[in-house]
Amino acid sequence: MIDFHCHLDLYPDPHGVARACAESGLYVLSVTTTPSAWSGTAALAQGAPRIRTALGLHPQIAHQRKGEVQLFERLIGETRYVGEIGLDGAPEFKRHWEDQTFVFGRVLDICSAAGGRVLSLHSRRAATPVLDAIEARPGVGTPILHWFSGTHRELARAVDLGCWFSVGPAMLRSDKGRELAKRMPRDRLLTESDGPFAQVAGRAMWPWEGAGALTELSGIWGEPTTDVERRLEGNLARLGREAGANGV
Repeated sequence: MIDFHCHLDLYPDPHGVARACAESGLYVLSVTTTPSAWSGTAALAQGAPRIRTALGLHPQIAHQRKGEVQLFERLIGETRYVGEIGLDGAPEFKRHWEDQTFVFGRVLDICSAAGGRVLSLHSRRAATPVLDAIEARPGVGTPILHWFSGTHRELARAVDLGCWFSVGPAMLRSDKGRELAKRMPRDRLLTESDGPFAQVAGRAMWPWEGAGALTELSGIWGEPTTDVERRLEGNLARLGREAGANGV
């Protein structure tokens, strides 16, 4: 099982959730929202070799935490993974667009200077400017669009740029999400939960419940669930090889 976008540190009992992930053998990308959360969140992965921690600076709080870009630059050598980063064009965040674009651009430049990273990207209502920024920096690494919700044209452009995608049960509950997933390359797809933000049955989704996406993908692709799971595990292994992220 794979959860390639999860906020472990934001659960009420993050240590307990991390232990449960380790005990179940779940592969987890534990994303952060601020560089200052890095050290505490990375500690959750101690003794859990299948949990990786990403260094992030979330676009929704970029205007509050833009002063942490320098800390981001100091920490970039600690991990092969970056996230959650990106842009958010929703009305309540668009008024901070200048701060968002400043932070996102600086973070991508830092990643490029460091030799590239595996990037978990937020692009709600902002797919085109996110892709513009990625295209302008060919050495930035491997972009993975988390919970992509752009247009079919933006999806086609992302595919042409070599982007990967992570999808979860919450995304695949909608007709639009299912149609987008149907068009995504099967060899560049991973599953996610986006817990605890994503919900199931009116409560926060647990990381292992991201596996519900396997059933949805099985129906979309017309493949047995076991074959879908093997395909995604193969994708994860290849991502590790291609990105130089030893032991993804």
